[in-house]
Amino acid sequence: MSLGEFVEAFAHHTAEQTDAIFRGDAKTGNKHANKRIAAFKKLCAHGDAGRDALAVLFKHHRMDVRAMAAAYLLRHRTAEAKAVLADISKGEGLAAFGAAEARWTAPRW
Repeated sequence: MSLGEFVEAFAHHTAEQTDAIFRGDAKTGNKHANKRIAAFKKLCAHGDAGRDALAVLFKHHRMDVRAMAAAYLLRHRTAEAKAVLADISKGEGLAAFGAAEARWTAPRW
């Protein structure tokens, strides 16, 4: 798979997880979360180029996808990721809540 395909998988599985959460389907949500994590690990296997490829999602049409990409890139593209999360945290809903919480700590991938 190409970097773009891994990025698309990350976005797809993030959106699917969110949709599953809203349906109350934790099992499906967890399945998609695991696939998102796998896509991110594949991107990381390509070093900075792989992580940089994920930054395209900072402009994704879905807020949850933007927030998740920013949370995953806090350590690599800190200033940009924090700006995305700060902007999203001003909104409402689950993505806004998650962005407000995520911007203070970076995941340890």
